Amino acid sequence: MKKEQVVNCQFSVWYPIFKKHTIKSLILPLPQNVIDYLLDDGTLVVSGSDHNTQQTNTNRDSDAEEDIQWSDDETTTTVTAPEFPEFTSKVQEAINALGGRVFPKLNWSAPRDANWIALNSSLQCCSLSEIFLLFKSSDFITHDLTQPFLQCSDQDSPDPVINYELVLRKWSELIPGGEFRCFVKENKLIAISQRDYTQYYQHILKQEEQICHAINEFFSQHIQYNFPDEDFVFDVYRDSQGRVWLIDLNAFGEVTDSLLFSWEELTSGGIISQQQEGPAFRYTNSEVTVQPSPCLSYRIPRDFVDLSTGEDAYKLIDFLKLTKSQQEESEEEEEEENPPQ
Repeated sequence: MKKEQVVNCQFSVWYPIFKKHTIKSLILPLPQNVIDYLLDDGTLVVSGSDHNTQQTNTNRDSDAEEDIQWSDDETTTTVTAPEFPEFTSKVQEAINALGGRVFPKLNWSAPRDANWIALNSSLQCCSLSEIFLLFKSSDFITHDLTQPFLQCSDQDSPDPVINYELVLRKWSELIPGGEFRCFVKENKLIAISQRDYTQYYQHILKQEEQICHAINEFFSQHIQYNFPDEDFVFDVYRDSQGRVWLIDLNAFGEVTDSLLFSWEELTSGGIISQQQEGPAFRYTNSEVTVQPSPCLSYRIPRDFVDLSTGEDAYKLIDFLKLTKSQQEESEEEEEEENPPQ
């Protein structure tokens, strides 16, 4: 896997090529101050007058054990999250243009490892605050921002300049049993894996031949020879009518989860030599082989340790603000539905 291949797998590179065959999306440049906020996981931003800020810093230096006083008084220094009014306005406008609900991601990754912190336990977002809560809790997002070329073989070459972007995809209710990951080597589709291999889906067993045929046909008609690289990985969704949609593109290398295959067999040529007709297709074929989700290891521990030690107050602040906002919206809706007599 070369750095150039990783660059080519950025959403803004492949989306214009395959726009007709994927979910409608909008791409917004990510301002540097927003990137700094996402990475500044443990630093508190102090608001208030210059005098109060200076006094607070002086007190902290002289007496590290002194408690911070929390108050609603405007004259008291309080801990607040930064605001990005211009960017917030652009994001909300884009969300509204996509129907009011979106699936957020960066150049490569979505915060799939952080859906546990969302109030609806999904990556569906309706505001920038919900996106920030997911992004600041995601190791996948941090990887995108700090070390996107970590496992590339050409480490001696300079890292390409990356312009980070917020990708907003129109929210679609995708059934996990319809998602598949496809591996392409030298522009040949060599393997297909069930995306959600942690579950057994009976329809996959019954429709194995139809699924393989539909994906293979989609690849040959729309994907093959149209992507800049000849080795890559792409994810697709097959809907209830049998139509196939492109969901994502990834680099052909260990940075991408090989699911029910191993990278050794994908790169050694073993899969190709075993092929008779079409790509190798693997899926969970019984409930006995069901496995735990790999994202379970990302749930709770590190973030709650940060919260309990006070090292990551932003996550708590964002979470509480979001909870309060949703509670207020719920109360307003109840009042509208049940006006006082």
